Amino acid sequence: MDASELKEQSVEELQSTLLDLTKERFSLRMQSSTGQLTQPHLLREAKRDIARLKTVLNAKLAEAKAGTDE
Repeated sequence: MDASELKEQSVEELQSTLLDLTKERFSLRMQSSTGQLTQPHLLREAKRDIARLKTVLNAKLAEAKAGTDE
């Protein structure tokens, strides 16, 4: 997932994507703990995608808040 793709999405879309990624990361963690995860790099990618998404989401929320304060 690219940051430029995320910046084009609305806040609602970002929140639903965040929920999907969180569920995916949980599933990957469960697979890892039971020894079923064959591609461990996916866990790291999911974690970084979540962080990237949260960064863009917080920037959009701060921008919206700054716009309403003025």
